[in-house]
Amino acid sequence: MFRRTKTETPATETPTKVGGKGRPTPTRKEAEAAAKARAKTPRTRKEMAAAQRSTRSESSQRMRQAMKSGDERYYPARDRGPVRRFVRDYVDSRFSLIELVIPLLLVTLLLGWSGNPTLARWGNTLLMVMVLFIVLDMLVLRFRLRRELARRFPDESTKGLTYYAITRALQMKFMRLPKPQVKIGQQLGDRYR
Repeated sequence: MFRRTKTETPATETPTKVGGKGRPTPTRKEAEAAAKARAKTPRTRKEMAAAQRSTRSESSQRMRQAMKSGDERYYPARDRGPVRRFVRDYVDSRFSLIELVIPLLLVTLLLGWSGNPTLARWGNTLLMVMVLFIVLDMLVLRFRLRRELARRFPDESTKGLTYYAITRALQMKFMRLPKPQVKIGQQLGDRYR
């Protein structure tokens, strides 16, 4: 007499949970066996060294992957926090003269190999001028960064941040870890709190 208008889902279909852990929950027996295996102490020094090595390897692999992907949970302590994130983004958003060093070194090398002493002198002079400009660029970075940090983070300690910024700026952009999250010239918002 009464009809059902709602279609029922078959029992074989399992709803997928968005944001789930991606694996089934282990049974109690499996969980206890895993806990017992983790708690088992190594019998020899060799086993203990192997266990420590594998733990260290897993940790460093997870940290390397996080540095490439931008997952701040697994960063080393020197790279964590909103202030350090701002310093990284500030350095990555500006053009640095260090980007020109490799091509300049190649030009200097070619001028030195030319056999002409005048060209070799010009190459050395060009290299020294570039070093001077890089030092000036780092000083400008230091003063501008400190001013911006005082404006954005007035209550935070700025100890060690200038060194952190300069060491990051002295690396080629594609070699920096954690990987840059902003492009050159991009404006930095107020998303650091």
